Amino acid sequence: MRYFIKLAYNGTAYHGWQYQPNASSVQEVLNKAFSVLLNTDISIMGAGRTDTGVHASQMYAHFDFEKNIDNKQLVHKLNSYLPKDIVIHEVFQVADEAHTRFDATKRTYEYHINRFKDPFSQELSWYFHLDLDLEAMNEASQLLFHHTNFQSFSKVNTDVNTFDCTIYEANWKQENDKVVFTISANRFLRNMVRSIVGTLVNVGLKKITVADFNTIIESKNRDKAGFSVPAHGLYLTKIEYPFLGNEKD
Repeated sequence: MRYFIKLAYNGTAYHGWQYQPNASSVQEVLNKAFSVLLNTDISIMGAGRTDTGVHASQMYAHFDFEKNIDNKQLVHKLNSYLPKDIVIHEVFQVADEAHTRFDATKRTYEYHINRFKDPFSQELSWYFHLDLDLEAMNEASQLLFHHTNFQSFSKVNTDVNTFDCTIYEANWKQENDKVVFTISANRFLRNMVRSIVGTLVNVGLKKITVADFNTIIESKNRDKAGFSVPAHGLYLTKIEYPFLGNEKD
């Protein structure tokens, strides 16, 4: 039987989601916890990868187990066993062919920028005090809807079959002393969100124009794009599936 896991984590202490032989990962911690509590080797498959230091306020993963599970009891035990920076919200059975990675239809990320120094959020947002032209940044963000190839914002030497992505949402909002960028797409390339944000910050600083931003996308050249913003301001916030209703959001 296949089970989905709905979880969240603070990525500060981890070298990303995916297992690495010489570094701590979220996947490794979960594999151990589920294996201990279910008394058998469990291999967790995630909905995608997050890089070192990136957070997830909503993440899905799945595993196979041959017995029925008392979901509420397992969630309670997992949250007692797991470190304080990982929380399990739900464990629930799905169809045997359901897949957290391949069945996801939409993913949403947020990037958080603090305009004033805050010692309580230094690991959870990027402190950047310079003035930003949010109107220009939002104007440039709308250009993302007119393109599908985002090679300019992809990590180089990455093993992908296509650089095409469909963008559903992209906007900047001021929230008190914080600026938040929200972007949704059917899929994302490695480092894509952080390099888009860095390039849009250059628009906000008036280092490049909105027209320049469009030219950068059309160039399909990572060297033309801006810097990658720090990982600790990035959050995976939502993953959507056609067979999960709002009750799982």
